[in-house]
Amino acid sequence: MIKIGDKLLEAAEELERDRNIPQDEFISYVCDAIVAAYKKKVPDHDVEGVRAIFDAETGEIGIFAPKEVVEEVSNEYHEISLEEARDLIPDVTVGEVLEIEVTPTDFSAFGRIAAQTAKQLITQRLREAEKELIKKEFETRKGTCTTGQIERIEVVGNNRSNVIVNLGRVEGCMPSKEQLPGDSYRVGNRVRVYVLELRESGRVPQIIVSQAHPELVRELFELYVPEIEDGTVEIRSIAREAGFRTKIAVHSEDADVDPVGACIGTRGVRIQNVVAELRNEKIDVIRFSGDPVDYISNALSPARITTVALYEEGPETQGKRAEVIVPDDQLSLAIGRGGQNVRLAAKLTGWKIDIKSESQAGGNYKPVAGTESPKR
Repeated sequence: MIKIGDKLLEAAEELERDRNIPQDEFISYVCDAIVAAYKKKVPDHDVEGVRAIFDAETGEIGIFAPKEVVEEVSNEYHEISLEEARDLIPDVTVGEVLEIEVTPTDFSAFGRIAAQTAKQLITQRLREAEKELIKKEFETRKGTCTTGQIERIEVVGNNRSNVIVNLGRVEGCMPSKEQLPGDSYRVGNRVRVYVLELRESGRVPQIIVSQAHPELVRELFELYVPEIEDGTVEIRSIAREAGFRTKIAVHSEDADVDPVGACIGTRGVRIQNVVAELRNEKIDVIRFSGDPVDYISNALSPARITTVALYEEGPETQGKRAEVIVPDDQLSLAIGRGGQNVRLAAKLTGWKIDIKSESQAGGNYKPVAGTESPKR
């Protein structure tokens, strides 16, 4: 038996603490590596049943190999003489197979190639264990919101960088497209992220996290609005341009509950918490309606709407197009800067929206209230 030393046990403890790889699992990797090194030392490498055993009390590892008892030894790796065997077991007979300790007094006797084999095996097993840990961690966290600390920034070129977030037992990678535009990420800052996907393209799988995904908004509202968390208020749709503006449509089957008011909170405290988490991103909370006219009108807030006409058309608009008329002084508000308001409203409702002012429409319209939606 060879004492493996305190340093290896310390390494096992560190792996369990930092990577959540159990100590006994790591020791088993070391035992497997020692067996692989021993087999490499055997000239024909044909050794079955060899195993390494770790004695936790003494901190020693021994290698044991099956050997057949023979009158005259022709292969020391497979056979043991009857005389030697009887020194161990007095009544042993020829033909029996004994498990004999073959631990070398000096591990350096294994040689450079055997040692390299052992090292490669341990590295491979640790990598596999790390992969499994990452996969298990992702399965428990996918589709949820979590908080982590920025560990480092990896520059990947072309003004792009990956933000590496410490999520506890594993790391999350936030690529450029999942970051909030214009936000300044600094090492040590704490950030709330959405666990998006597991990417297995590299040697080690990566947990991809996001601050730009629309589902982050849903998770934050569930966190800060109890009525959403318990199902009293339902989020029907989210349209988001991360870092700039989000529209969220909410609904409640309970007539006594105001879904918009529940999301905003007393003096706006609930929505202010969400906005703060999203670095002051503007959020419009919209009342969902089963009537497309009302829904589209609500979605275009804060602009006032004069009329909404719905049309059934070809597949290029998926058969859903709305023509919206607004007062002249509301046109720019309805469209939004760079078309953002109408773009988000279209995404939220699923309707292609064309907006005209009253003067552009030439007076050929009816007010929204009490108006039937024409189709053609």
